[in-house]
Amino acid sequence: MSKKLIGYLLFFAVLVAAFYYFLFKGTDNWKVKLPQLSYVKPFMFRNQDGVPFTEKDMLGKVSVVEYFFTTCKGICPKMHVGMKGVYDAYKDNPDFMIVAHTCDPETDSVPRLKFYADSMKIDTKKWVLLTGRKDSLYQMARNSYLLDDPKNNFEKIEDQFIHTQFFALVDKSGKVRAQIYDGLKADELEKLKKDIGILLKEKATGNFVNGIFTNNPN
Repeated sequence: MSKKLIGYLLFFAVLVAAFYYFLFKGTDNWKVKLPQLSYVKPFMFRNQDGVPFTEKDMLGKVSVVEYFFTTCKGICPKMHVGMKGVYDAYKDNPDFMIVAHTCDPETDSVPRLKFYADSMKIDTKKWVLLTGRKDSLYQMARNSYLLDDPKNNFEKIEDQFIHTQFFALVDKSGKVRAQIYDGLKADELEKLKKDIGILLKEKATGNFVNGIFTNNPN
């Protein structure tokens, strides 16, 4: 191979490298991304202060999502020990929040959620407790956050009860990312903390059109 040809090949390689550098400069496109599992569908619930809370309140935030109920004596207190560690790690970050839904809205009224939040001594701007219609809460758990089997929707709503230790992770654009985490396993909680840090460094890419995230998964 002649020196002239080698020179041309080197020049072409440098040109291609420069093209991709400027194409991806200032973006996250060159990084290996956490996989996308689902996306947040539109909803409206009420928080512990009785204030409406929708999917728009999650836009621009990295959110950890859970389901619990205030009278639970089994896994919920254990889950909240693990979640408290996640909360303490990121509570000072303005782009982080925890979104906790009751799975027993007949019992967990707005005042009861407020009392529960006060007992946990949490900042409810960072750790939001939500209640609403049971069917809507359960549809979100199954169809948005993948925290329960969607086939359970075929049962009568009054006979259903979600009792799960799993957490979902939502990025700034309303996409459910990475994996579903077991809130009772220390290694998965550590993985969750690490993945939160990764998503906090990403830029939001989704926008709202007619109240719906415009980032449907492929």
